[in-house]
Amino acid sequence: MSKVITAASMSLDGFIAGPHETGFEHLFAWHNNGDVEIPSADTRWSFHVSEASAGHVRGWFDTGALVVGRRLFDVTQGWGGSHPLGGPVFVVTHQPPSDWPHPDAPFTFVTDGVESAIRQARAAAGDRDVSVAAGDLARQALDAGLIDEICVDLVPLLLGEGVRFVDGLADIPVKLGTPRVIEGVGVTHLYYPVLSKE
Repeated sequence: MSKVITAASMSLDGFIAGPHETGFEHLFAWHNNGDVEIPSADTRWSFHVSEASAGHVRGWFDTGALVVGRRLFDVTQGWGGSHPLGGPVFVVTHQPPSDWPHPDAPFTFVTDGVESAIRQARAAAGDRDVSVAAGDLARQALDAGLIDEICVDLVPLLLGEGVRFVDGLADIPVKLGTPRVIEGVGVTHLYYPVLSKE
């Protein structure tokens, strides 16, 4: 059965971005610190990861659809109309862009919330997993009980402040199961099943 997953590279003190959208060169350094080459879906670039991280990264390409927020969409400039993992992208936004230069790209702008976006993404993904971007979108999805697994690519780094993986959960605590752990080079991959809220 397919899962809804939220995942991100995160500093040891819980940040997925530093102050003013900084720190990415450290958070994602493990994407290029190894000898195993894994091309992105659209072949614009490749990951070069350690052998230990290679299976983890290859698993990303089993994702059937992605749900992202407008902030991430804007920061990445919509990935130029093609997300590196391929597949359809559902952008949760209050206002779709009026000047989107890639009208035929597999991007859907969802204006009625994260629950609708995940529902549409699941339909598009079929029996494959759906990935929900970390940050406020993950918080909304967790509060709605829609996340099945949390994946953290834990980087040995302290950023001090910035954007947290999840912040301000309304319905706490959220219990997680025992993680599956993969020790990479410059990163530890942790997969936590979401158990329940109490």
